Amino acid sequence: MKLYRTNLGFFVEEHDEFYGIGSGATWDALITRDDLYQYLFESVRNSQPIDRPILEDLEAPIGSQEVWAAGVTYYRSRNARMEESKSAGSGDFYNHVYTAERPELFFKSTPHRVVGPNGKVGLRKDASWSVPEPELTLLITPNARIVGYTIGNDMSSRDIEGENPLYLPQAKVYDRSCALGPCILVPNSSLPRSTEIRLEIHRSGMTEFSGSTTLESMKRDPAILVEFLFRNNSFPNGCFLLTGTGIVPPDSFTLKSGDEIRISIAGIGTLMNFVG
Repeated sequence: MKLYRTNLGFFVEEHDEFYGIGSGATWDALITRDDLYQYLFESVRNSQPIDRPILEDLEAPIGSQEVWAAGVTYYRSRNARMEESKSAGSGDFYNHVYTAERPELFFKSTPHRVVGPNGKVGLRKDASWSVPEPELTLLITPNARIVGYTIGNDMSSRDIEGENPLYLPQAKVYDRSCALGPCILVPNSSLPRSTEIRLEIHRSGMTEFSGSTTLESMKRDPAILVEFLFRNNSFPNGCFLLTGTGIVPPDSFTLKSGDEIRISIAGIGTLMNFVG
């Protein structure tokens, strides 16, 4: 089932039919349920389909949640981080991160910094090398239960991060540095490892970059990432966790204003944003 948030309410898509959901409930109360799948299943079973809602004006599927991220979870990301930080003498740093038992986890965004579908993601004015990072994103309840998945764009200023690993927060956390959407996929089982993630970047009507990977290439188990995240951390409203990227454009590429970013994950859909 797919759960959508719009300014007209919340909707569930099941077998190409739509149902109104959560009348009188807040978004936070809805998506932090440990029994979210069962709740939606029962709601749909006891409801009649409605006319297809307008999905062009979707909101980001986030309420009061913090957004966190995991880094260097794919071999491709490891190589890119080593290359970008080589001049700073810290290239081996990311190899150690990739092979360590403890994953790299960092704070990514507050809700007001998050952009929804069709919104404009931002570039830092003091950065010259910026890329999108397409990532499977977990919806996690306050009890550390993974109940859903969405698509995340972890915008990154590679030149700032490459200058010094300690600059990671500045490279990652700024206004409109994160996008989520278009919906939350609420399945009754985990996503298969064969699930494909695809990135396309269009500029002036032409495809500037495209690439793909699958969850099979992710080194870290999502459940282990969640276990580390919740060590000595509490999330009363749940949280979102971006699980890392396995698609990195070539070093010669940087985003420009007006670029169109499309991130697609099988089973979830496509998150489209523009660079503004």
